[in-house]
Amino acid sequence: MRGGEAIIESLKNMGVKTIFGYPGGQTIPFYDMLYDADIDHILVRHEQCAAHAADGFARASGEVGVCLATSGPGATNLVTGIATAFMDSSPIVAITGQVPTHLIGNDAFQEADIVGITIPIVKHSFQPKNPDLIPSVIKSSFELAKSGRPGPVLIDVPKEVQEGELSKFVDNLIHTPGYNPNTKGNIRQIKKACNLIKESKKPIILAGAGVIISNACCELEELAKTINAPVMTSLLGKGAFDETDDLALGMLGMHGRKVSNDTVNEADLLIAIGVRFSDRTTGRLDSFVPDTKVIHIDIDPAEIGKNVDVDLPIVGDARNVLSSLNKVLKGHVVSDDVNNWSNTIKQRKIDFIPRVSYDDVPLKPQRVIKEISEALNSDSILTTDVGQNQMWAAHFFDTQKPRKFISSGGLGTMGFGFPAAIGAKVACPEDVVVSINGDGGFLMVCQELATVKDYDIPVIGVVLENGTLGMVYQWQSLLYNERHSETEFKNNPDFVKLAESFGVNAVRITKSGETKEALKKAIKDNEAILLDIVIDSEEALPMLPPGAGINEMIGDYKLEKDVV
Repeated sequence: MRGGEAIIESLKNMGVKTIFGYPGGQTIPFYDMLYDADIDHILVRHEQCAAHAADGFARASGEVGVCLATSGPGATNLVTGIATAFMDSSPIVAITGQVPTHLIGNDAFQEADIVGITIPIVKHSFQPKNPDLIPSVIKSSFELAKSGRPGPVLIDVPKEVQEGELSKFVDNLIHTPGYNPNTKGNIRQIKKACNLIKESKKPIILAGAGVIISNACCELEELAKTINAPVMTSLLGKGAFDETDDLALGMLGMHGRKVSNDTVNEADLLIAIGVRFSDRTTGRLDSFVPDTKVIHIDIDPAEIGKNVDVDLPIVGDARNVLSSLNKVLKGHVVSDDVNNWSNTIKQRKIDFIPRVSYDDVPLKPQRVIKEISEALNSDSILTTDVGQNQMWAAHFFDTQKPRKFISSGGLGTMGFGFPAAIGAKVACPEDVVVSINGDGGFLMVCQELATVKDYDIPVIGVVLENGTLGMVYQWQSLLYNERHSETEFKNNPDFVKLAESFGVNAVRITKSGETKEALKKAIKDNEAILLDIVIDSEEALPMLPPGAGINEMIGDYKLEKDVV
């Protein structure tokens, strides 16, 4: 068995059926062996999209996604996708080719120190110099990528190691000293948390992606219902709690829902689970929950106390900790004070329902997301790009189940949405997958229309076309006296013709009702399609200005209750 064959066999042993990649000079030996292998390979049209597709696969399935690129520019093109996965704790394994070992460090053709380049954005890196190491490296990479706080792992394989013969196939886990994540949660801390909950009159829960990653959504629901606490989420926590539930408040933060932002500082106890309190979630730190006790549950101890002072830290896997907490709280009786608090917040939520019913032309994005919601079911997967399109989806698309809303959070990577949808559809072929994009982000990755056509991947792409870099345009309008510097597209392509040039069906939508009908038809046809939806370029959501407190939003909603 040669090194490349050992990679293939090891991936199969890990349950991998599909990898996303792009060949090059230093991966030719591997691709030659892949030619006869019974493992699927999807040829993307840009290496960055291989990483995003692997990431989308991982987020939709909960399994490790795999991407592959050659050395030098191929490897560096993966970097943005690796960083995206790292910031959002998504488990991917990125395999790169490398120049032969005797040329490493000699500035050989297409050589780049990809191990050094990616040190800050991976959990671990391997560069096996002996083919015998490959089975153990692959197995250990998967273990590292998925365990504890998940994240990307890099494997950089020199060319002659791919070609070299193994003396034996041994896949023992490689010892990684210092890596020993605590998953259980300290029972004394859990009992203290129970006491704080019992003393609280105004509890509130903030759920992040860690709840979804640890498969703790049922435990979260049990806790919320047991203590009758409203539930907010981070952007990546969407789907951790059914957003159609009476207790659901939606997203918190700079672009969060007004009801969440106005409510969080009124709580006397904040139970934060699997969140890292990013600046986009908290606003100005000195005005974020200043008089509120904070319980922070997270598997990564480095996140606890990093941004927000914590009264009670609990280090552990969210599912394990919440299971233990629910056991301790069994038989808990909710006080009248808590019931009054919860009822007040539920009414406030009703009072702040934003208007989504419009017949305006150009279309309002609220109306577009409403029609998308009406065409999909709770098992459908929505991926978003980054910018206004992302926030409109986050606000107006109610996510009911985990792993059904996939977006780039920490890095905010334009171009993420469409290739992530490809990965999600490969992972979950029975689910409808819709990708919502702005025209700016979609143009960065529009070449992947060729990928969905070549491999018959029935992804529904949506472009919300407003002729601007919407989010930056919005900031310029609100904060820079409408000085729209380099944020207006003078010559957008005809997106319908663009899609059709790749052999993908496309429809331009300009009127209310057309989005829903086009989506229904696309779902029935089960073919890739692009919906080019022309929207109002001046429409914007309320937001927190940089440096503002969590309840200092500017701009305002038109509310549903005002509609006659």
